[in-house]
Amino acid sequence: MPVDRPTLDQLIARGQSDMDTHLVGIDPRLRRRLADIILRMHAGAMHGLYDYIESVPKKRFFIQTADAEGLDDWGGDYAIPKKDVANAKGKITFAGTDTTNIQAGTFIQRADNVKYTTDALATIAAGVALVDVTAVEVGSDSNAIAATVLTLISPIPGIDSTAIVDVNALTGGVGEEDIEDYRGRLIERKRQAPHGGNDADYIAWAKEVPGVTRAWCYPRENGNGSVVVRFMMDDSYVDGIPLAGDVTTVFNYIDALRPNSYQDFQVQAPIPHIVNFTLSVTPDIIAVKNAVEASIKDFYTRNSEPGGTMLLTQTNEAISLASGETDHDLTIPAANVVPTTPEIAVVGAFTWE
Repeated sequence: MPVDRPTLDQLIARGQSDMDTHLVGIDPRLRRRLADIILRMHAGAMHGLYDYIESVPKKRFFIQTADAEGLDDWGGDYAIPKKDVANAKGKITFAGTDTTNIQAGTFIQRADNVKYTTDALATIAAGVALVDVTAVEVGSDSNAIAATVLTLISPIPGIDSTAIVDVNALTGGVGEEDIEDYRGRLIERKRQAPHGGNDADYIAWAKEVPGVTRAWCYPRENGNGSVVVRFMMDDSYVDGIPLAGDVTTVFNYIDALRPNSYQDFQVQAPIPHIVNFTLSVTPDIIAVKNAVEASIKDFYTRNSEPGGTMLLTQTNEAISLASGETDHDLTIPAANVVPTTPEIAVVGAFTWE
């Protein structure tokens, strides 16, 4: 039952009434009386205790309202810890003079000063060397697409000053899991108990992989005995589409957990169905335009899925919800966006009229 929490004034009044009853002749209502001082100190302490009693259920007893510490307790009960942070890893190609060495621990950096180190000694052969590297800092900012140019921080004689990210990119960089994302995973676990490999299990397993934000399961997509899992990494890449290395990571993780009920098991990245926007807004200022872009991207992140239709009416609603917007005219897209599986609608470029 709910706690009947009295106000501070009510606690003071109760104390005054108790003193009237048990300490006859002492009027605690008179100013500067010791009884009044003691009474108010006691009432203040009781008010703090009521505050604590009221907050404990919200912080501990319910996933929906628990604080970070309370969610950790729930995660322990369900054996679902927060996702680990991780550094981006991958391979880069150096060019240079044959037999020239690149020592382990050599620093290279991107144009935005994100730094990486080489993992082991490498030697130029036939003019090139393919080198494993790891980002210095954890987080999704350390991921890098194929062909990204990296630069040596300290020049090495016989080695070109720049290196190129391999075709498989630098992937796996993940920051601390957002508390609301963690809360969402725990709520899903509470609502969908494990069932030995049903659709919800595959989705939950995919979301346990650091960086995965959304996932879907498609049993029998390729016939009886088959299952396909698709997922997104919205915090890792601009369009949220996972790279080949991410797909391999998720496949290996789920494959180690799943039962053998599905012989044909696949993990795929959705194919981006890019949606460009042409519109005007009132007032026509940068702050409102930025708010509109953010609102549309948030709407797509929350609602898009492989083969899922993005309704034009809801897109207009997302624009109207942007802070500062009073009116707008959306000309492109002019109708519902209807991708087909395995395509997923992703936000493209904005053109302002």
